[in-house]
Amino acid sequence: MQLLSGLLPATLLPILVLSVSAGSVATRVGDINGAREGRGPLREAAIEAAVIKQRMLPNAPSGDYAPTTVPCSAGSGRPTIRKASGLSRNETEWLATRRKSTVEPMLDLLKRANISDFDVTTYINNAANNVSALPNIAIAVSGGGYRALLNGAGFVAAADCRTAGTTDKGGIGGLLQASTYLAGLSGGGWLVGSIYANNFSTVTDLRDGSPGSNVWQFDNPIFTGPKESGISIVNTASYWYDIYDQVSHKSDAGFETTITDYWGRALSYQLINATDGGPAYTFSSISLTPSFSGGQTPFPILVADGRAPGTEIVSLNATVYEFNPYEMGSFDPTTYGFAPVEYLGSNFTAGTVPSNGHCVRGFDQAGFVMGTSSSLFNTFLLNNVSTQSAASDIPSLVVDALEAVLKDLGQNNEDIAQYTPNPFYEFNNETNYSAGTMRLDLVDGGEDLQNIPLHPLTQPVREVDVIFAVDSSADTDVNWPNGTAMRATYDRSLSPIANGTLFPPVPDANTFINLGLNNRPTFFGCDPNNFTLKDGQRAPPLVVYVPNAPYTAMSNVSTFTLEYSDAQRNDIIQNGLNAGSQGNSTLDAQWPTCVACAILNRSLGRTGTAIPQACKDCFERYCWNGTLDDVDKGPYRPTFKIANGTTTTSTTTTGAASRSPAGLFWAVAIIAGLWILAP
Repeated sequence: MQLLSGLLPATLLPILVLSVSAGSVATRVGDINGAREGRGPLREAAIEAAVIKQRMLPNAPSGDYAPTTVPCSAGSGRPTIRKASGLSRNETEWLATRRKSTVEPMLDLLKRANISDFDVTTYINNAANNVSALPNIAIAVSGGGYRALLNGAGFVAAADCRTAGTTDKGGIGGLLQASTYLAGLSGGGWLVGSIYANNFSTVTDLRDGSPGSNVWQFDNPIFTGPKESGISIVNTASYWYDIYDQVSHKSDAGFETTITDYWGRALSYQLINATDGGPAYTFSSISLTPSFSGGQTPFPILVADGRAPGTEIVSLNATVYEFNPYEMGSFDPTTYGFAPVEYLGSNFTAGTVPSNGHCVRGFDQAGFVMGTSSSLFNTFLLNNVSTQSAASDIPSLVVDALEAVLKDLGQNNEDIAQYTPNPFYEFNNETNYSAGTMRLDLVDGGEDLQNIPLHPLTQPVREVDVIFAVDSSADTDVNWPNGTAMRATYDRSLSPIANGTLFPPVPDANTFINLGLNNRPTFFGCDPNNFTLKDGQRAPPLVVYVPNAPYTAMSNVSTFTLEYSDAQRNDIIQNGLNAGSQGNSTLDAQWPTCVACAILNRSLGRTGTAIPQACKDCFERYCWNGTLDDVDKGPYRPTFKIANGTTTTSTTTTGAASRSPAGLFWAVAIIAGLWILAP
């Protein structure tokens, strides 16, 4: 208590600090379950182990990073490219299971919101028997490097009923369990990929790690590799030799490689809890895991952009591609098709693998997919490896290999991920700009300025009602968002490439800043009657925009900052948690109610149910009403939204995580109504 009293103003004391030694898994589980006492089904959703497990499977046939030729299935089982006229059969069947699984956590979340004069239990129970009436929730986590990973992690922690305190008064825990989709892009894609690669682990477990794990240890920059401990016991030289060998295996197997292969392999050491970052782990293996196939987790989606052959600039007209556990492809009218992600690398021609063609498995390596969505960092990796090779013991053969790749591709193609053979070769020839080339070039999903992965979630066939859009973009001169990503998606919705996909109107950057829309949650598209719809067309999702802002930490670190102390990492996660929970509702006691109203908005309209007065009050407070203030009023310099914030992310509000082999440490500090995610 003396340590805390020296750091905090006297007005914030006394402080209740609950510290529990977790020397065994059972002790920790019991403590977390105890925090859920009386929560019914949510207690069953609590953490089952204090160690990070693998969820993705090391099922690449080669047993390592190299894709492998395999026999093609005979007859109707042979892999094909399908038209994007609807959802895949696999996703449709999965949805039937998942939507049922969201009912209980959704009902629990909505009941805790206490919407006055509204019988939420009867409403949701009735909707449970009619999926078209049941709210359909999605979460989208933006790009922005480690800043986006950590800030997005904070929001996910706030939304996760397994995080201690989130189902108490003022919390929004259960939102994650009630969601159907979880999408990530670039740094947000690292978050989504890491969660699914590691047993759908909680943010707390990923942050704290487990004995022998290097996951989320960002205090060593990616170009020097993990510390000499844990599952991957390496120094910098052996780390890069291993990466070089793994990528060489892919090249030796006859597949083109790019800098993205090296980048994705390096990322995996930090994001996947497996030896050497799990070189045999595939993205498609998510579909084989019991929890996913049983509908117990949301549907993960990662996003990348296509780059047209012979071009160097990615515009809003670029084709947007998605990766999910079943497929990779695009709903855009250009490609307008999907390939089975498990068989990427196969010799598809005009939508099929010819009788003399080859089927391939293992191309969809998990790190390569995450690297594809974040290929903007290729240049940064190349520059750091080249300039620091001598000082950091990076082998010269690695530098030579990267420079050789760059020479082959050309200086302006250093940011691409190469998918050769092109799965959409001679597919949709009239509209697909890559149909005539055997190489499909993909780049970072934020290069078209759509830095929030909204595209897959606004597709009408997915029937999403509400998207919680976490924006960690660096739009201003000091790395805060100003709505650019939202405007890019809105602008794209007005062009032919949108193919009839709608998006709520959003204002200009100055209006975002001047009205404080980039400093607090804002709802866009609240009134579905404001959209002009064609027959059979439905209103787009309501978007709950949650921008990165300084709640308890100045979390506006540079996108290209690759090294974080445990204290910095924890500060930014905590800040994102406070953004998601609005300081456990200390900034607005009605925040959980307003979250619930956003979830229910479209469903109430479809069922013809009157909007409760509490929701009308929320929409009056949080919905953008069309007001504009486009005057440039100078640099944007926000101040802390919650007292006792840290002036820089170098000091800690949460404390450093203990990684003693003797056990893990769990603590929750409740300060003036705020709960702190702490080890």
